Amino acid sequence: MTLETSAFSDLFLWLRREGLEIVLWMTGSVLVARQVTWAANRWTTRIEHNEPDDDNLVRSEDAKRRHALVQLLSWVTVVVIYVVAGLMIIQRFGVSLSAIVPAATVAGVALGFGAQRIVQDLLAGFFLFAERQYGYGDLIRLEAMGVGNPVIGTVEEVSLRTTTVRTPAGEVVITPNGQIVQTTNLSRGWARAVIDVPVPAAVDVNHVSDILRDVGKAAYEDETLRSLLLDVPAVMGVESIDLDQFHVRVVARTLPGKQFVVGRTLRAKITRQLMAKGIRTSAQLATGEPTGAPQ
Repeated sequence: MTLETSAFSDLFLWLRREGLEIVLWMTGSVLVARQVTWAANRWTTRIEHNEPDDDNLVRSEDAKRRHALVQLLSWVTVVVIYVVAGLMIIQRFGVSLSAIVPAATVAGVALGFGAQRIVQDLLAGFFLFAERQYGYGDLIRLEAMGVGNPVIGTVEEVSLRTTTVRTPAGEVVITPNGQIVQTTNLSRGWARAVIDVPVPAAVDVNHVSDILRDVGKAAYEDETLRSLLLDVPAVMGVESIDLDQFHVRVVARTLPGKQFVVGRTLRAKITRQLMAKGIRTSAQLATGEPTGAPQ
């Protein structure tokens, strides 16, 4: 038997054994990973269908946590599947795993120093889940390191490394978890619509307060707004005084994420009612910073 024939025979034998196992491991890992992803999508769809309200902004906190947990577990499972498959494939090439461990340890230390940002993102993502800061469907405001303006939007996906938010303009913003400096959850438990009404200084403040209370009662009795309000909007009194006008603050507690809709509707109702009473407000009928509060 010639040398070439022997080499070809050895190669053919290797392909029949180790080569076939490599193909099986590669194919099996891809199929299992897709199965895990399919199962996760099916489970999250079931969570959404079990919610009485299809609006992501008012889904229950338990549903948000379960949705985020399914996303996290599916992501971790897929990573583990590919890592195990990769190790088994390397072993089929004749490389001993015991020889890989020391090299992998050194490489891991080097990678840790060279990829500190990735490690920081993963750790931040872990604490994000552990502390339940926000989840899928929450309306949040993110302030990231090095970004001037905060991002406000609905959480679409949360993983250990990144948070994906869709803004009201339809933009998808992906932020590494380690770069998030501060998070404001605008849809945890309940929210507030805060409206500062500018009124000319010559107008009686008690008369304006009575008008605003009537507007709040009418808004609470409105069928459209009643489903979004938790109680009757309250008149907090004079918030600030300027040279030619003062500001009366109106506060309405709303369902999570509905403070913007309620704020716009209340501003329109307040403006119409004041004009009907002969009181002309400034063109800037301001809305205070909408807030959320933990349960």
